[in-house]
Amino acid sequence: MAAVCIAVIAKENQPLFLRTAKEDPELHFHYFVHTSLDVIDEKVQAPAGRANEQRDMYLGVLYPTEDYRIYGYMTNTRVKFIVIVENTNSLNKDSEIKQVFRSLHMAYCQNLFNPFYSPGEPITSRAFNKTVDSLLQPAA
Repeated sequence: MAAVCIAVIAKENQPLFLRTAKEDPELHFHYFVHTSLDVIDEKVQAPAGRANEQRDMYLGVLYPTEDYRIYGYMTNTRVKFIVIVENTNSLNKDSEIKQVFRSLHMAYCQNLFNPFYSPGEPITSRAFNKTVDSLLQPAA
């Protein structure tokens, strides 16, 4: 499983980071990331009786398209990770997708430990870029 787009979105829904494996349809992936924020908001809003339940940070498939599947993950601080993978005949296992999100979350936490990084600013860390590059499929 290799991602074609990875995005990190701040709790105010501003993009902190977006990288694609393919340069051509980058604007297309911006659209997918933006529309998936509405789906995340719907999934996160708790019904009246379930407000105190602990939620899983992995949100699963936000929505599939003809060519891609969009997955979501939200941290306790409401920072959102969105991963877009190609919709192939082989099903992506949730365990593989969760591992991608764990790697992203760890890289994001390492970025927060940097004393020169202010939360809410765009992510420019070389270490974070290296982690994302390892998760993205090579551009064909």
